[in-house]
Amino acid sequence: MRKIITVIGLIIAFFLIYFLQVNLFSVFTIAGIKPNLFVMFVLFVGLFANQSLGIALGVSIGLVIDFLYGKTIGTSAVMLCVIGYLGAYFDKNFSKENKLTIIFMVAGATFIYELGTYFLNSIMLEFEREFLYFFKIVAIEIVYNVLLSIIMYPLMQKIGYIIDRNFKKNNILTRYF
Repeated sequence: MRKIITVIGLIIAFFLIYFLQVNLFSVFTIAGIKPNLFVMFVLFVGLFANQSLGIALGVSIGLVIDFLYGKTIGTSAVMLCVIGYLGAYFDKNFSKENKLTIIFMVAGATFIYELGTYFLNSIMLEFEREFLYFFKIVAIEIVYNVLLSIIMYPLMQKIGYIIDRNFKKNNILTRYF
């Protein structure tokens, strides 16, 4: 029952993040670049929930993004699936308590998402690749995502450990004889 309530809470959080992404951060841009809150959210779910939920949520959110924003269907879904998997991988191999580790995770996940989306779209839409312009945009987006993750770190950590308890911990009290 707790897992179902947690998943419903994550879906509500997605709608809140979508509202912020579309309305608030369309106004607050850096050089015309918005942060990618969806990458941070899927990474967060992969880190604190589990691998299957991170991947499933990544694909679902990616398909919604592709239907609403994208020119192609599936590129965001594939890349957010990869980010959900990376979140679970990072959870097994790195500490979530260190703010610097979270910063590097967000920066790396943003770079991987944008690079993969750029190459998948360039193959599907057959446009010429402009690496200098691409890296300028990605660098600004990484800085923006990192700044937001620094600001939101205490809230992410508090909510994350609640999700972690609901999905990973076995809360059964045992007796040792």
